[in-house]
Amino acid sequence: MAASAATSLRGHPVTALYASPLQRAQESAQPWADAFGLDITTDERLIEPHNKFEGQKFEFGPQVITKPQSWPWILNPLKPSWGEPFVSVADRMLAVIEDAWNSVDHGEVVMVSHQMPIVMVQRFLSGRKLYHDPRKRRCSLSSITTLALRDPSSAGPKFIEVDYHDPAAELLAQSVDFGAV
Repeated sequence: MAASAATSLRGHPVTALYASPLQRAQESAQPWADAFGLDITTDERLIEPHNKFEGQKFEFGPQVITKPQSWPWILNPLKPSWGEPFVSVADRMLAVIEDAWNSVDHGEVVMVSHQMPIVMVQRFLSGRKLYHDPRKRRCSLSSITTLALRDPSSAGPKFIEVDYHDPAAELLAQSVDFGAV
């Protein structure tokens, strides 16, 4: 899937590559490194947020009542008391995006991160509330969200989203999910 994404931007002037330090992000960045002859710059700010439910199956809904040990963590689902606040995720992602943008004189920067941090950027830049239903995220495996620098004379965030595409959609549709390994 990552190779499909990298191939989809063949011909683009990709001049820098950043990735989260997590193994799956590093593995997803490798086809980009190979295709564009780049080293991977690992940046901790691209990592997914910490979460008290890591490694557990957990869904919000009526079944939460049966798990009183979780109640203190879910006091406010609009501001995740179970992990890193949404605004913190958006802030650190926007900071690394700006640093990556400033790190090159020309060309495009590819950043390999995780679904939730990418969604925080998408939602922030579009002016939507950061809290959301994770089942309704627009961010598929190996999808590409493209940002550009906003005209400095216009109001709003420094960056704007200009494209989203899912070059590995067909591969994902054909896949079988065997759960976590």
